[in-house]
Amino acid sequence: METDGVRRVARCECAETQHTEQLIAQSRIPHRYEQCAFENFDIRKDRLSGQANLSLQYALVTAQKFVDEYPLDYGLLFIGPTGVGKTHLAVAVIRELMLRKNVPCLFYDFRDLLKEIQDSYNPVSQTSELRVLQPVLDAEVLLLDELAALNPSDWVKDTLGYIINSRYNQKKVTLITTTLPFGEAMARETKLQPSGEAVPDMEKTLNQYGITFRSRLYEMCKVVEMQSDDYRKAIKQAAWRFHAE
Repeated sequence: METDGVRRVARCECAETQHTEQLIAQSRIPHRYEQCAFENFDIRKDRLSGQANLSLQYALVTAQKFVDEYPLDYGLLFIGPTGVGKTHLAVAVIRELMLRKNVPCLFYDFRDLLKEIQDSYNPVSQTSELRVLQPVLDAEVLLLDELAALNPSDWVKDTLGYIINSRYNQKKVTLITTTLPFGEAMARETKLQPSGEAVPDMEKTLNQYGITFRSRLYEMCKVVEMQSDDYRKAIKQAAWRFHAE
């Protein structure tokens, strides 16, 4: 390619496509969520008013703006009851970052991460293999899905604290989804979520993780509150039909 009389080397589109595909393959996005995108995020109507759910609209717009304005020095904390689309939006964010901006991203279900670390535990040295933990600490953008645990063990608290503290100190961007209500959302919650499940005791849970952990989450992430019925129950169940019906 020649610009103003100067020959320059331009990266071909095929190489860029290959690099993007490699990023997505290495991101560990589960097969179920591979097609999650902003375009197919379902903003459901409120059962009482019949109007589009405002919290879901706001969550979608916030997620889109985050991608548009990236790089940023903060992440997103998606909170809400089961089945409102927290993981869908969070995965859509990292997919768009990889597709549009070639940003390396990593997806980890919190429970799967703990299991992998446990499985890599070395009883001789009494340490966990860094081959599991190091990519989590170093990822430019980490999506930690389903951060929820009541009565966590000291090991769980120490492991999560280490991850969050490390990424906090390195100013790494972290996306988190959780069913646990935070701040004002906690004060507005009733005894039951729209899905009919009991609301977790947020104060009890966060106190177990520690005040420092809670404070750093607020500093690291913009809170995105999502409230709606359980999509899997309200929509998916109605969609399953046998051909003979």
